[in-house]
Amino acid sequence: MSYAPNSPAARDVAYMLHPYTNLSVHETKGPLIMARGEGVYLYDDEGKEYLEGLAGLWCVSLGFSEQRLVDAATKQLQTLPFSHIFTHRSTPPVIELAERLIGIAPEPLAKVFFANSGSEAIDTAIKFAWYYNNALGRPEKKKIISRKRAYHGVTIAGGSLTALAYVQNGFDLPISGVLHCGTPCHYRDSLPGESEEDFATRLAEELDQLIIDEGPETVAAFFAEPVMGAGGVMVPPKTYFDKIQPVLKKHEVLMVADEVICGFGRTGNMWGSETYGIRPDILTCAKQLSSAYLPISAVMISQPVYDAFAEQASKLGNFGTGFTYGGHPVSAAVALETLKIYESDDILSQVRGVMGRFQDRIRQLADHRLVGEGRGVGLMGALELVADKDTKESFPAALKVGPQVVENAITEGLILRPCPGDIIGICPPLIIKESEIDILFDRLTAALDKTESQL
Repeated sequence: MSYAPNSPAARDVAYMLHPYTNLSVHETKGPLIMARGEGVYLYDDEGKEYLEGLAGLWCVSLGFSEQRLVDAATKQLQTLPFSHIFTHRSTPPVIELAERLIGIAPEPLAKVFFANSGSEAIDTAIKFAWYYNNALGRPEKKKIISRKRAYHGVTIAGGSLTALAYVQNGFDLPISGVLHCGTPCHYRDSLPGESEEDFATRLAEELDQLIIDEGPETVAAFFAEPVMGAGGVMVPPKTYFDKIQPVLKKHEVLMVADEVICGFGRTGNMWGSETYGIRPDILTCAKQLSSAYLPISAVMISQPVYDAFAEQASKLGNFGTGFTYGGHPVSAAVALETLKIYESDDILSQVRGVMGRFQDRIRQLADHRLVGEGRGVGLMGALELVADKDTKESFPAALKVGPQVVENAITEGLILRPCPGDIIGICPPLIIKESEIDILFDRLTAALDKTESQL
């Protein structure tokens, strides 16, 4: 494809290195350039409208035109554009944000540490698990367990927890000391006739055996998304976390809840941990913390973890970790205003009012010839595409059926995301209306029908 000289598309291809992109294909395909947003819609540089069916990257909870967030950023920029929180320093917005976050956090979380992205939060949580065990005199207790198909970011440590080939291939990941246990996907990984409860029991027993085989004295933490997001929206089977957590407690393994996608109303509760009865020792959040208007993330820890930190930092003379922009006052002001909007606009009632329609439409699409399962919770879901509905046989990978559906959806004016294994992720802004949910699924149905005819 040729581009007009010095056009935005030509300059993009000439100078940019895009994440999660086939670089050689991009040289000929070029970018889809988004120019503006309004509500749940985006508009490209030619004026075409798209319903944003993935909330950006699971993150733009309040849509693309929330003036209160713009005003919060502007006011803070005019007042104090930067001050750090190192060495006993602080700012009003970050103090109030911390107070509000702990006020809505799942029990037993008590303290908050700020970073800039989900990946940074995950890396920090890993360091925290190591620091905690050093503080308790357990220097060998350092291994980290995540789950196959998990997504926990792309940094060296976070990318090692992310058990997806496209994140690890070519980067010498995972690093040593990272273990992976079974995926809680009843549709794909259960045995014939195995109930959700029995499947959950088996997964908990396998985790228990993994820890025993490795040596409980060497295992520090278990990282889990309440609902696995980019790995394919894997909703945990019934009783899963009820059975996993006693295993962790028995072996003194920290429970780390990765709420980067699930936090702030996505599952119908403020936290996925509430939805699934998780009592985390450490919790990471980002994305919807600021409705993605500015980068910010947080790591929250329980009081016992903090107490160990305080004693260890006293011995060492310093709690030696932090980021220049962690707790940035402008990002903190926007995140604070986001939490205020969640409260003033009763975002949980909004989600609960429309999520029934959303989940109904997902499950209706399970009848489509290309769909093996429609699954989800709250305002997140997925379609798993299969070649044979009876045997659950997948399409040949070379056909790239999932990406084909997503490309066809773009022509219909709908943005979605293909996940590994021909799974289509769906995660609209939390402010979506029922009528817009119907538009979303009508456009998705058209994309599925077009893909079926092409196959």
